[in-house]
This record gives sequence, structure tokens and C-alpha cells, in this order.
Amino acid sequence: MDLVAIPSLYNEVHDLAEAADHIRGANRIMVMGCSGGGKSTLSQKIAARFGLAYISIDRDILWLPGWVERAKEEQRAIVVSKVQGERWILDGTNPSTFDIRLPRTDFVIWVRMPRLVCIWGAVSRWIRWMGRTRPEMAPGCIEKIDWEFLRFIWTFEEKFAPRVLAGLAQHGPDVPVFQLKSRGEMRQLLDLLGRPA
Repeated sequence: MDLVAIPSLYNEVHDLAEAADHIRGANRIMVMGCSGGGKSTLSQKIAARFGLAYISIDRDILWLPGWVERAKEEQRAIVVSKVQGERWILDGTNPSTFDIRLPRTDFVIWVRMPRLVCIWGAVSRWIRWMGRTRPEMAPGCIEKIDWEFLRFIWTFEEKFAPRVLAGLAQHGPDVPVFQLKSRGEMRQLLDLLGRPA
């Protein structure tokens, strides 16, 4: 099972060129999706291209050094503070904070890659960063991979996509959302964004 087929209850954008136009005009963008799908790389490239502050849920909100998770109340307080900024791109899914983030968001990019692509992305990232901490992770969170994490990726669509869809419908029904479903689409989008408007 890869993509959960549920009728769209949110403002879905279907065209790459239209998505690129939305990104060019957006001040606040959410990028979400399964681990290993490429959302952090995409977010950082868009942030650099358009001068947006890059906010990583993993680095700035969720984790403390040594893979210690922050208390939920503290996480929510940080999200409230971060989304008050005028120009940002926020990298991370976490549907439990959609009620805070979506009302401040101009555009959502859902990196919705097939699970095998995400597994490969996570494994290759682990090999590349073995023994070190990625820039989009909290200090002291050395890159790791285990069966629990791989199982999380494998079941992400089944467990999280319905929560994402429900959250979009409830907290951001008018926020435009574009789904990127392949590496090729991601490259095309970045190519479009590299051109002048």
C-alpha cells in the first residue's frame, strides 16, 4: 500500500507551474511528508532561493541533544513563537501542531514519495552522515537508523496520511496544497523555481 486514496477535502493544486507560482508568492510555506522523502533538502533549497527563514521541526522543536524529545507543551510553545515570523519555510509533518501552523501558512508542499523511495532516502542519508549530525537535526543527535524507524517509514502512509488529510481539512481547508510524488517532479519544481517569474 503506497498512497491512501481519499477524496480531497482541502485546496489541492495539481499543476507544477501553478505550484511554482504559489511558492514564488508565498511568505510562509509548510513542507511535510515521510522521513527520507527529501523534504529537508527541498525546504533548504527553497529557503535559500527566496530568502525564507528555514525552520526544522526536528532541529528546532522536537529534539534535544542525544535524541531526547522535548515535552509536548514546550514543543507547542516553540511552534507558536516560530510561526509568528513573517517569512519562513517550516520542514516537518507533525499533524498535532497543524492547528497552530496551518492558519499562518500560505502554501503547503506535501512530499508524498513511494515508501521504497523513502526507505532508500533514509538508508543513503544514514550512510552519508554516519557518526555525524545532519545540519537539519538538533546538536548531538547523531544520524541513526533502526528497525523501528524503517517500520515507521514503511507504515507512514497507512498511519499518518489519514491524520494529515484530516488536519488539512480541519485547520487549513483553504490553504493550497501541492503533492510531490516523485523525484522527477521535485527536480522539475526546483527547475521552475530557478527560472525568473
